[in-house]
Amino acid sequence: MPHASATPPPTLFCLHFLGGSAREWDGVARQLGEAIRCVALDLPGFGDAASVPGTSVAAMADHIAGQIATLAPAHWWIAGHSMGAKVALALARRAEDGDPTLAGFEGLVLLAGSPPSPEPMSEDKRQEMIAWISADAGTRHAKADEFIDQNTGVPLQEPDKVRAVADVLRADPSAWIAWLEAGSREDLTRCIGVLRSPALVLSGSEDADLGAAAQACLMLPHLADARHIVLDGAGHLLPLERPETVAELVREAMARPTGLCPVPVPVPEAYEALIVSPRVNGRLRAALETRAEPDDPAYRPTVLNAVELALLRAVVDRVLPQPSEPRIDIGARIEVRLASGTGDGWRFVRLPPDPEAYAAALRTLDVASSATHAVGFLALQTQVQDALLAAVAEGELPTVDGDLDGPQMKLWFEDLRGDVVRTYLAHPAALARLGFSGIGAGGDDSERLSGFTELGIDAREPWEPIAQGTDVR
Repeated sequence: MPHASATPPPTLFCLHFLGGSAREWDGVARQLGEAIRCVALDLPGFGDAASVPGTSVAAMADHIAGQIATLAPAHWWIAGHSMGAKVALALARRAEDGDPTLAGFEGLVLLAGSPPSPEPMSEDKRQEMIAWISADAGTRHAKADEFIDQNTGVPLQEPDKVRAVADVLRADPSAWIAWLEAGSREDLTRCIGVLRSPALVLSGSEDADLGAAAQACLMLPHLADARHIVLDGAGHLLPLERPETVAELVREAMARPTGLCPVPVPVPEAYEALIVSPRVNGRLRAALETRAEPDDPAYRPTVLNAVELALLRAVVDRVLPQPSEPRIDIGARIEVRLASGTGDGWRFVRLPPDPEAYAAALRTLDVASSATHAVGFLALQTQVQDALLAAVAEGELPTVDGDLDGPQMKLWFEDLRGDVVRTYLAHPAALARLGFSGIGAGGDDSERLSGFTELGIDAREPWEPIAQGTDVR
């Protein structure tokens, strides 16, 4: 009797950094062994694909997608390092949107990743890197050697260092320049949106440009189900610096059960009973049931981009913290309202319409954070966030080159606080926490409105809910 064939291992497609090649993944592949099939690929213009054309993110994604489709594994993840991460994100978006050639996609590993937004790189550094890649052979070799050293926390072992320098030198200079001038500057923030697939995000504590702060501010907002780990002492070249650690973390990530499901905020049974009782009219009951529907953890904003939505959620968390889980996603609910074009019918004359005001204010807040604390708002400690928001509330936000000025930010923050409280109190779980009984004033029979009979101070009627206690501070 023939033996059933063993289930093939999952596949991990691996994409390299700027100036690297598929060879940078050799150490990780050895550590993964046979449990995970590691398929490292060269991006156009680099490694063995140095002569392959196509330097935009979309063109590189097309090239890799063709190779994935040829192999067509049943279960696969994609790992992207630095430049390769931006391409990996583009492929993940295509897969989640139903591209049949990318069937079987299950998750992401992003190492010191180039985010969907333009890379945070100084113009001086960009121009220096563009200049030396086309210089004479001696200068190129010296600069390539320096480039590798600058991107590691601890110098690489000699064989790895020699191969890494050789990869930089065999890259097509036009592809190198194209990435620095165009690819790294592409803004795919809205295109990528928010991915629901599980993701492992790795960064090095010594990585100056794409380290932990950059990942927190620019990468994590695009990942609904992400685990971010900072490798202490490591620089930018994580697969070369820490192959054992990277492999171990990849194994853990790929073994974790997948599936991101909305979780409703529970409404106490007694309050649920009141909602469905004849004391509540049908229109209000339908509205309350709609408001109780669970929030999508991978909600894709339409007016704000993913980073702006993450900023909004962070601000909401400071205005009205909800320590318990699951929480009402007030930020996403406000974004839904902004996208619908509905509101309370007025706005401050000094502010643009709500959708524009929110986006402009969130960008200004992030610029102010970077100007005063050297990192974006999302990377700040909560105490520092509170101090910055207190300055906004007083109209004393430091002068920055943002979209709104201090007085406008004060008006917006006043508006936001009203939106936050109104959105929170619209949810039946919040009403139950407060013991609000006004929903039971009367049902659908206008001739038999129930109303209230106990009108004394602290007098309660038998049907009125008891406050469940708040979970806000």
